[in-house]
Amino acid sequence: MGALDEGHYHEEIIENEVNVEGQPEIEDAVRVLLQGLGEDINREGIKKTPFRVAKALREGTRGYKQKVNDIVHGALFPEAGLEGGSGQAGGVGGLVIVRDLDLFSYCASCLLPFQVKCHVGYVPSGKRVVGLSKLSRVADIFAKRLQSPQRLADEVCTALQHGIKPTGVAVVLQCMHIHFPNFESAFLDSTSQGWVKIIATSGSGVFEDRNADVWTDFLSLLKFRGINIDNAHPRPSDQSWCPSQSCRRLGQATSAMTNAVSSILKSLGEDPLREELVGTPSRFVKWFMNFRYSNLEMKLNGFVRSRIDTRIPSGQLGNFKDGICSELNLSFWSQCEHHLLPFQGVVHIGYHSLDGANPVGRPLVQSVVHFYGFKLQVQERLTRQIAESVSSFLGEDIMVVVEANHTCMISRGIEKFGSNTATFAVLGRFATDPAARARFLQSLPDSCSAGQ
Repeated sequence: MGALDEGHYHEEIIENEVNVEGQPEIEDAVRVLLQGLGEDINREGIKKTPFRVAKALREGTRGYKQKVNDIVHGALFPEAGLEGGSGQAGGVGGLVIVRDLDLFSYCASCLLPFQVKCHVGYVPSGKRVVGLSKLSRVADIFAKRLQSPQRLADEVCTALQHGIKPTGVAVVLQCMHIHFPNFESAFLDSTSQGWVKIIATSGSGVFEDRNADVWTDFLSLLKFRGINIDNAHPRPSDQSWCPSQSCRRLGQATSAMTNAVSSILKSLGEDPLREELVGTPSRFVKWFMNFRYSNLEMKLNGFVRSRIDTRIPSGQLGNFKDGICSELNLSFWSQCEHHLLPFQGVVHIGYHSLDGANPVGRPLVQSVVHFYGFKLQVQERLTRQIAESVSSFLGEDIMVVVEANHTCMISRGIEKFGSNTATFAVLGRFATDPAARARFLQSLPDSCSAGQ
């Protein structure tokens, strides 16, 4: 079989994709958003971005077109040991729990994806049990909508109570929302947390009483998974947990861009005037404007050039092996230009120094990382740009490792939870000395702080 022509193969795949209802409108709206950033929508890296974004949003909100009854109907099975109405004390019957269901949903407050670890329990009744996979599928229906943690927990609980008519249903959600600082605050505070975490609970039937013994049994079994329900927020509101609610200084939203986001909501089957969604277009656009095209690159280059005299010339070092220095765990946030979804993590930089000192200080290095992060990016390019930039003041022998979590890995069809991507770039003698690379890599933190 001959080699594939990559460009032709890619175009063929795109052309064979069939647009679904609402997708052309979403694509048009995404083009408006990209133009609002000052981007060239015909640039090679983002030419197909509107199509990819529309497809991901349709997949990520497919729950609007799904019905619980279609899943539960035909999945209830007789179980003779369960006496009608006796529930927890009914012979061989009792509490059933499915733990650690990995889900994702789009935040109704800001339209960014958030991760969910879902735990569902129910007490069977009427001599019937439900197929265990159906609990996961019902939870996924409601996760694939614009949501908040508490609303999601309540909807899953109510749907299962009505669908399988058990003695009671309990739902516990562990939710994580990426905390994305704006451009200015990231430069001022490099210690910003990567994730906001919350626990939401909901109960029906025998679980309506939070002090009931059945809740104690349920939570005791969850403790085997390290879940401490004492940290649960008391019925959090739909929007209070979202980091966008506390971001006061964000980019300016334009009417064309906010109207484009409202158009996306309508195309997904939502009502932009629903109380929880009224401010969503504005919040999304203000966050999105963190990545607008600007002349900051010129300012950064001027700042670096003014310090060019501190550069350590390659070839004038002492002991190469003993002169490796590093700046580790430099935080960054960025936006994937292919799917307009955030990714965040840490950057590790290795370089050579005669006296073991950073000639310009960690704050400047962190500023370079933030500068290249706050753009529409791909991780490979981000890694290379950081390496090339810091080489102008840390020396020509540079190694950069970037570790990142990509929300596009969980919020699209692939749904690979817990995955982490690492990239590295090398300059100077790091490119030709495997021992130096190995020594620097061995110095990296054991635990991946790019994660959760």
